[in-house]
Amino acid sequence: QVQLVESGGGLVQAGGSLRLSCVASRSIFSINAMGWYRQAPGKQRELVAAISSGGNTNFADSVKGRFTISTDNAKNTVYLQMNSLKPEDTAVYYCYARIYSGIYEYDYWGQGTQVTVSS
Repeated sequence: QVQLVESGGGLVQAGGSLRLSCVASRSIFSINAMGWYRQAPGKQRELVAAISSGGNTNFADSVKGRFTISTDNAKNTVYLQMNSLKPEDTAVYYCYARIYSGIYEYDYWGQGTQVTVSS
């Protein structure tokens, strides 16, 4: 298992930046993939960005060129740097970790952090 603790959300004006952090309770070397989902009111949760243990990244089309994802292995932390924020980025952002074990995959989630972008 792994526990995830997010931080860094808040209120920012359109065009501003925020950096979200997610600290894992175990070495991220042992985690196959980590990333961020978000859920806006009345909408389904959607993938924002993900990074594999091999360093491959994946981004939602809506955030490409504005968001970056990175890890600090020494701190067991994954970051989401969000630049040029837009009001439509407003959502609760959830960190996740995926661990493969044999034929099974296990997903773990953080508690979520609110990001609000004002126009």
